[in-house]
Amino acid sequence: MKRHYLFIYFLLSVFQVLASNKEKTVAPPAPVLPVPTERQLAWHEMEQYAFVHFTTNTFTDKEWGYGDESPEVFNPSSEMDVNQWAKAVKDAGLKAIVLTCKHHDGFCLWPSQYTDHSVKNSKWKNGQGNVVKDVSEACKKYGLKFGVYLSPWDRNRADYGSPSYVEYYRNQLRELFTAYGPVFEMWFDGANGGDGYYGGAREKRKISGATYYDWPKTLDIVRKMEPNIVFFSDAGPDVRWCGNESGSAGPANWNTINTDTIYAGKSGISPILNLGDEKGNKWIPAEVDVSIRPGWFYHAKEDEKVKTPENLFEIYLSSVGRGSNLILNIPPDRRGLFHENDVKSLLGWKKMIDEAFKTDLALHAEVKANTYRGSSKNYSAANVTDGKKETYWATDDNISTGNLTIELGSKKTVKYISIQEYIKLGQRVKGFTVFVWKNNSWAEAIKGTTIGYKRILKIEPIETEKVKIEITASKACPLISNISVY
Repeated sequence: MKRHYLFIYFLLSVFQVLASNKEKTVAPPAPVLPVPTERQLAWHEMEQYAFVHFTTNTFTDKEWGYGDESPEVFNPSSEMDVNQWAKAVKDAGLKAIVLTCKHHDGFCLWPSQYTDHSVKNSKWKNGQGNVVKDVSEACKKYGLKFGVYLSPWDRNRADYGSPSYVEYYRNQLRELFTAYGPVFEMWFDGANGGDGYYGGAREKRKISGATYYDWPKTLDIVRKMEPNIVFFSDAGPDVRWCGNESGSAGPANWNTINTDTIYAGKSGISPILNLGDEKGNKWIPAEVDVSIRPGWFYHAKEDEKVKTPENLFEIYLSSVGRGSNLILNIPPDRRGLFHENDVKSLLGWKKMIDEAFKTDLALHAEVKANTYRGSSKNYSAANVTDGKKETYWATDDNISTGNLTIELGSKKTVKYISIQEYIKLGQRVKGFTVFVWKNNSWAEAIKGTTIGYKRILKIEPIETEKVKIEITASKACPLISNISVY
């Protein structure tokens, strides 16, 4: 009997030890609304992809076709190779291609059954070609996602401005999404209405962009065919324009906006597009659109004006590096190929990115925090260098500041610091400062405002053995999922 009691006592002692060692449960932070949808989160993780502008404009040397161009002018050479496009995009580290299936001139790059103004009446491949199909298949071959640009404005259609055109537009969306999917993004241009051919009327037509297309119904048609698609337009509903075509998101970049105040500025397009709105009630992040050339379509006179790898690297830092996605336009030439100068620049740019961000000096490095949520390792400092996107450092609910110190082990040359928030629970950080250890004390390297999905900070190169990130202001307890040092 005595042995029996001793055994029970032993078991109770073991249970007490196990209970004392067990990680206490600490509730995760409540989300700061609004938060991104699953499709928006997937979009954030893409970071950068290609735009391809290609139509009759390529052969007429125009940027905007009037709509009266003969389909016969579209005639790439026998060298045309969309696989060359896809390979160049893949080699440049881009994740997708968004194709201008129909620009403002109304010419369709697929044999649409709803119009004669398409490749089926061109000289190219004796009218048997289909650029949309070819690009969609090339994307699959090279592991790229495929996106669609279908201009709402159509300077060719006689019925543009009437209800019948809206049905025509929707029919073409049905054609594209049922035959050439999957499609990750639908790109809606902000240019709508103006002068055009319009079937021979040759006049100016005005429409209300807010009401004419009945966007809720039009987008619902697409969403039912492609549930995970993201829609881009000036104000979303999934992704917004950054407000310029120079390749730069705002130095402060909130993923949130209020769509009812977005056009409040006197210029028509509010600075909110570029900066976002800290108090915005909808998660609509910015996409930065810019062309590798001065124009969006190919012009031989611009062959020597292609952006250099250094230009593209700076654009990368001011777009992806400010929490936006980058869509870089690369226009095929009249042969139907990306020009050699463009490809050379793309590969040079990729080399610069690879060299700059080759080795993360902070990966698995020791990190210390001045505070962390509930003293629970689930929210400890180590989470910011573990290489896992689903772990994060957090503070208690009543603490909106804090700091993280990363020990590099020995003196290393530091040029870039990348910081990411855990945006599944909302964007929070309003201010931060980066310090480096210099001459046995902390020296300020750079200050910033927002972080969002990713913030890449370029600093004056310095040899240091530790880096400190200090969150100085946040909408709620800050959540940092990753810090990288290069």
